[in-house]
Amino acid sequence: MTHEVDLPLAGVRVVEIGQLIAIPSAGQQLSDLGAEVIKLEPPGGEPARQIDADYARGIFYGYNRGKRSICLDLKDSADLQRARDLIASSDILLHNLRPGTLDRLGFSSAELQRLRPEIISVSVSGYGAEGPSATRAGLDIAAQAESGLMSVTGEAEGPPQRVGAPVIDHATSYVVAQAVLAALLRRDRTGKGSSVRVSLLDVAIHLQTANWIEWQVSGKSMSRKGNGQPSVAPAADVFRAVDGELVISGYQPRAWIELCKAIDLPELADDPRFSTNTLRVENRAVLVATIEKQLCHRSAAEAVEHLTAAGVVAALVRDYDQVICADDVIANRTFIPGTNERGEQYLTPAMPYRAEPPMARTDPSQVPALNEWASSMGWMRHSGRKPLGNNVTDKPISMHHRGDVQC
Repeated sequence: MTHEVDLPLAGVRVVEIGQLIAIPSAGQQLSDLGAEVIKLEPPGGEPARQIDADYARGIFYGYNRGKRSICLDLKDSADLQRARDLIASSDILLHNLRPGTLDRLGFSSAELQRLRPEIISVSVSGYGAEGPSATRAGLDIAAQAESGLMSVTGEAEGPPQRVGAPVIDHATSYVVAQAVLAALLRRDRTGKGSSVRVSLLDVAIHLQTANWIEWQVSGKSMSRKGNGQPSVAPAADVFRAVDGELVISGYQPRAWIELCKAIDLPELADDPRFSTNTLRVENRAVLVATIEKQLCHRSAAEAVEHLTAAGVVAALVRDYDQVICADDVIANRTFIPGTNERGEQYLTPAMPYRAEPPMARTDPSQVPALNEWASSMGWMRHSGRKPLGNNVTDKPISMHHRGDVQC
């Protein structure tokens, strides 16, 4: 069991005015590191509470464990004052309101500094605060599209495709958490707060740094190539085995030689079609077919084991049912239990690093019911609003996803 007082952000209060993924995920990370995170929600709750879809439930349950919820209408003067009081008592403010919204509510950078000089404020927007798209709504898919990422994702002859998970939102949340930790460290030295702005577009472009440099070095347009790294081979290519698929990367000179030996074709290393990386890229289709022919009599797991023993990078292509039961995932305790606002359990990924002594919570934590913190603090009695209560029940688990996985 993790002792709260020993966590790195114990005693730090965070106010989160966020919705969907980028800011709630950052708040979740800070909560796991020990911070008290108070989720300030509009009447009815943030959109992920309200949307009737499994994806929305996945978002809400995935990024809101261990937080407290308070429901305030920032268009109401009394609630706005409550928000001011809450922010004035906090160390960090996270939000993904459109640029200018916080200013109109009376929370400009200058006003925040007046309320609490040492406060750290981090905002996330779609396109940044300065350009012509500053006030446009921004989502992960828009950032994937306008950063060029979709243009290089998919098959060569097919349409642009999105990545299979909201990677820009996720990466943005890590950037926000990184900025908060850096700002806290500087505040410890200087006593001064910070105002930080992060945009989904900037993060999406930054994730493609190697592509941007390759584009300049090569002088060629970047384009979709399907599986396989466009300029090296074999690299990230997918191969069929008896019972599934695996990926192989063996493009470095030594790895290429070892790969050829491992598939019992040592002469392939000096084959005039494949003897250099440039030739292997030019003849990729034949290369992939040749390697696949040598692997097709093995199971995917046997092929990976055999190639790994030879020093070649190889990995199984797994689906979610296989991932959650994988030996490495179980051994490293990659998933931890969570509980939704109704008391139903599920599994959620833990913080993706381990430390001694522990730096993150691993004990089960619960998603808050809407407004549960305000109700418990008695604020509703003074506002004349009906308390919303906690709604936690002892009902057995009824969720379709696998809170009780048996591997």
